[in-house]
Order: sequence, then C-alpha cells, then structure tokens
Amino acid sequence: MDIALVVLQGAVVIGAIAMGVRTGGLGLGLWGVVGTVILVFGFQLPPGAIPIDAFFIIIAVITASSAMQAAGGIDYLVSIASRIIQRNPKRLTYVAPVVAFVFTVLSGTSNIFFALIPVIYETSYRNGQRPERALAASTVTSGLGITASPVSAAMAAYLVLMDGTGFGLPQILLITVPAALVACVVTSFVQQRIGKDLLDDPVYLAKVEAGTVEVPAALRERYDARFGAVAGGTTATGGTTTAGTTEVDGSGTRRAAPAAAEPIQHPVPEGGATAAWIFVSGTLLIVLFGLFPGLRPAFPDDEGEVVPIGMSTVIEMIMFTVALVIILVRKVKPAKVVEQPLLKAGFVAAVALFGIAWMADTFISANEETIIEPLGAMIESNPLLLAVALFLVAGLTTSQSATTNTLIPIALAAGLGPGVITAMWPSLIGVWLFPANGSQIASVETDLTGSTKLTQVPVWHSFTIPMLVSWVAVVLAGLLIQLVIPV
Repeated sequence: MDIALVVLQGAVVIGAIAMGVRTGGLGLGLWGVVGTVILVFGFQLPPGAIPIDAFFIIIAVITASSAMQAAGGIDYLVSIASRIIQRNPKRLTYVAPVVAFVFTVLSGTSNIFFALIPVIYETSYRNGQRPERALAASTVTSGLGITASPVSAAMAAYLVLMDGTGFGLPQILLITVPAALVACVVTSFVQQRIGKDLLDDPVYLAKVEAGTVEVPAALRERYDARFGAVAGGTTATGGTTTAGTTEVDGSGTRRAAPAAAEPIQHPVPEGGATAAWIFVSGTLLIVLFGLFPGLRPAFPDDEGEVVPIGMSTVIEMIMFTVALVIILVRKVKPAKVVEQPLLKAGFVAAVALFGIAWMADTFISANEETIIEPLGAMIESNPLLLAVALFLVAGLTTSQSATTNTLIPIALAAGLGPGVITAMWPSLIGVWLFPANGSQIASVETDLTGSTKLTQVPVWHSFTIPMLVSWVAVVLAGLLIQLVIPV
C-alpha cells in the first residue's frame, strides 16, 4: 500500500512538472505550488522546506542585472563581445563559443546571448563559413556559463543545497569553470567538422538559386567558377547587398569585387560602461568573499561556535547594493528597472524555482526510505546515473534551477561526495535537449542559409551534437579536476 501511495504522489509531481512545461513561463512554478497543495492537503504530507534563500538570491541578482540593463550595461557587454567576435572571423567557431560562455558567467544569464546571435551569423556568413558551426556551438556553451557563474539562478539554488558540505563557491568554481572551458574547446573542435561547406550544401544552393539569400564576397569567385553568374536581386533581409558585386576584368575573367562589409555596431548608451563595471565589480567581490571566508563578519551559531555569515546572505547584500549603486550613479529611475526584460525573465525563474523546489522537497522528505534509499543506492553504485538524470530532467523541465533542487538533495542523501556531485552538475546542459528555448529558435530564424535547423525528430537538431559533446567533455573534465580540489 505504501508503494502505491508513493507512486501516486510521484505521479502528482511528474504531472505538475509536465503541466508546468506545457503552460510555460510562470506556469512551471505555479503548477509546482499546486502540486505541493495536493501533496499536503490530499496526501497529508508535511510541507517541505520553502527555498527562501535561493529565491531571494535570484531576486537580488536579477534586480542588479536589471539595473545594469536599464543603465545600458548589457549593451556595453554586448558591444565588447561583438568586437571580439568580429575581429577573429577565421577562428570564429572557437572564439564565439568561449565569448558566449564568458559573458554568461559575468552576467549570470544566457539572455545576453540573444544579442550576439546576429553578430555570430553575419561574421560567419560574410567570411564564407557555415553559420551552423559557430551558432550551434555558441548557443550550447552559453548554457555552460550558468553552472560557472556566481550570480546565476542555478548557482543560487546549488549554494544553498551545498551549505554544510564543506564545498563552497570557490570549490564549485574551481571545478565548473575550467571544466566548462575544456568543454568549449572540445565542442568547437568537433563542431568545426560538422556539416557541409556552404557551396556543397544543396539547401543553401537552393536558397541562392531562389534569390532568397545573397552569396557573400568570400564565396563569390568560387561560386561563379562552379555554377556561373550569381543570382541577382536584394538580400534576404530586404536591403541592398553588402556582399559586393561580380566584375569582369579586361581579359574577360570574372573576379569578386571587394565586399562592403561594415562592422556590426552596437550603440552603448552614455554611462553603460560604468553600470557594467559596477555589476562586474559586485560579482568579483562575491567571488572574493567566497575565496576568503575570513573577510566575512563572523557570529556565534546555535552551538556557540563563531562562524562567518553564509554566502547566500553575502550575495543578497552585495547584489541589492549593486543595484542601488547603479541607480544612484547613473541616475536611473527605479520604475525603469522594473520594466526591463531581465527582471521579468528572472522573476519567472524565481517562481519556477520556488514552486518546483518546494514540491520536490515535500515529496522527497516524506518518502526518504522509499525514494532516497533505493535511488541513492543506485547512484552510489553508479555515480554516472546522476549525470544522466540531471541531463534528462533539465531537458524535460527546461529549468536548471528546478532540476538542481529536485535531484541534488537525492545525490547528497546518497552520500555522494560534493566534488563528484559538482562535476556532474553541469549536466544541466541537457536544457538544450528539446528545441524549446529562445536561443535555439532565434539561432534557427537568424540563419538565412538554412544550415542551422530543427527536424521533425524533436531531439535531433543542429544543437544535438554540440550539446552531447559538451556534456561528455564537461563531466569528464570535472571528474578529473575534482580529484585535486580540497574539501
């Protein structure tokens, strides 16, 4: 009978998550709360721990991020990333993924990647490269930045769960950052060899023949030599072509005229750089307090032992202070901060974390013997199952923070070492499993060549191979690195 009840309760949890994914947005968190209501009032389970610290860390971080966005700080970061990408066109498949990763780490959100998508596409296409290679790799590696950022929503949840294990922010970052960089390089190496060159791609050639996309100057001479004159007309964006024209010299030989490819500019509002540096300074200060606990104020705990204040409190204090400093220094109206897209997205993430984490803790805490012991035994005997579980649940829920709160407590209860768990944690890269994320859809829509694509099979698309390569690389690298990280 007990097993039957646990199965029914598990069905409620899974059903709430499924309905939340289907509803989208705030729905994931709200369905999580409804699931908690059913477990408490219907099955008489005691309510689990409310994830207050994780919730308010997210609120603090997104408030600071939104203040930075309102002051033009995001535009400043994007302009820097854009310049780096455009200055390295020949190494784009290697440079763009690392840039996407680094800027996600600094900002705590992969939303910053949206502004880089057209830059990566234009840079790759102007230089005759297959856009899919850089676009798909960069989309995926931007997700790795979530588990390497001290100010991401998933890190907020993870820090709270790891409190008391001896594994704080410094130890976590010492594993996730280098492991992610290794994954970026490995993914780029593999991705550089994915797909046909544009002049061998029938989909692209059909688009050229139909006049929906213009052949860039970098490919013009080779195209003419193989297929003859280029189809005329305007660019697929409706403007006049910037790729140059085909000219005939005195001997009658066709050659490519110089391209009029102007660099893509990202205007930065006055004071945007100041706002960005205030935010980045706050992020670095958080890392500093994490590295050196002695810098934090210390007070007696319940047992009378003097201990430094927790990193959750530090992050909340610093990020709320950063938000106010940006508002005061850049004279940003508070009402403008509330209107920013980052604040809306962050609030959705906070509610999703709140609802799903509360429901998961309610279910797991009430069924420790039935759930945790057998699952823990499986994970303990084969730790790689944790990586698989994180990957799949992240793909199904599309929420890194909710997945973290659902599965990490099980791994901790199973007695898995914090270093091993941290090495597995970036398996949240499975969030790209289904093409349900804005970055994936935006990349596909931006790539007018048709090289970046989805298919009728939901789990097979341009992002599948880089996602799988990143997953394997980041976990293996993390498992090796954690062997030398002191607890």
